Amino acid sequence: MRATTPLPPRTRNARRPLRWLLPPLLVAGVLGCTPAARALDSTEQTFQGQNYRVVRLDLKHDRLSLHWRDPQSGQPFGSIETLRQWGEAHGQRLLFAANAGIYDRQLAPLGLHVENGKTVVPLNLAHGNPASGNFSLLPNGVFAVYPDGHAEVRTSADFKADGKSARWATQSGPMLLIDGKLNRQFVDDSASLKWRSGVCVKTPTEVVFAVSEAPVNFHTFGQLFRDRLGCRDALYLDGSISQLYVDGEGYSGAPAFLVKPYAGIFAVFVAR
Repeated sequence: MRATTPLPPRTRNARRPLRWLLPPLLVAGVLGCTPAARALDSTEQTFQGQNYRVVRLDLKHDRLSLHWRDPQSGQPFGSIETLRQWGEAHGQRLLFAANAGIYDRQLAPLGLHVENGKTVVPLNLAHGNPASGNFSLLPNGVFAVYPDGHAEVRTSADFKADGKSARWATQSGPMLLIDGKLNRQFVDDSASLKWRSGVCVKTPTEVVFAVSEAPVNFHTFGQLFRDRLGCRDALYLDGSISQLYVDGEGYSGAPAFLVKPYAGIFAVFVAR
C-alpha cells in the first residue's frame, strides 16, 4: 500500500482546518467555489456529556459514493486526503468523506463491498470468528444505497433475504439499533470505551453519519442514534481510526497515531 497522510484529528475544544494540506492557489480556487456548492448539515451535538460530530446527507442532492482503489492504478486510496487529491485531479471537490466498514489484516474489506453496482467483496455471513473483532459481534449489518437512490441499514441476514442489488454498500458490525431497539449484546456500563463511528437511515433518502469526539461504549453510542438522532436502524462502522471530513475540515477525537489506512471510504464529490 502506498504511504498515506492521515487527516489531523479534531480535539474537543479546537477545530483543525485541513486547508494547510492544500497549495495556496488551490485553496483560493476551493474557497471561490464554496458559495455555489450546497452546504452540508454538519453539527456538533452533546449527548450524555460527550460531544459528537453529526453529518446529515440528503441523497436527493448529495451523491454518496464508496471508494476503495484508484480505478486506474488499482492501488488503495488508503486515506481521505489521497481520495481528495484524486478527486481534484478529476475536476471534483471532496465535500464529505467517512471511513466505511471493518476490514481485515490484508487491508481488504472484511465483508460486503459494492462499488457502482459491482460486488467487489461478497457478503460475509461467517459467525463467531474472534479474529473478526467487532464484526463478529452479532448481528452485524449492511448499509446500502440502491440504484433508485434510496438507502437502508439492514442486518446482514435480512440484506441477503431481501435479495436486492445495491449500487453502493458496506458491511460492518455490530448493528447498533434494530427496529428501534439497542443490540442485545450491549452492556450499559461496559468499560470498553473507544472512539466510534456509525451510520443510520432516517428516511429513504436521509442518511446520518456520526463520530464520537471522546471514547464511548457501544451502549451509549447506540443510545445517541436512538434517543438523539431519532433512528430506528443504525450500524457501527469502526472504532478509533474513524474520521469524518466536511468541506476541508476533519473531525475525530482519536489521536493521529491511531489513524490507519482505510479499505473503504464514503464520499460526496461536487464539480469543482
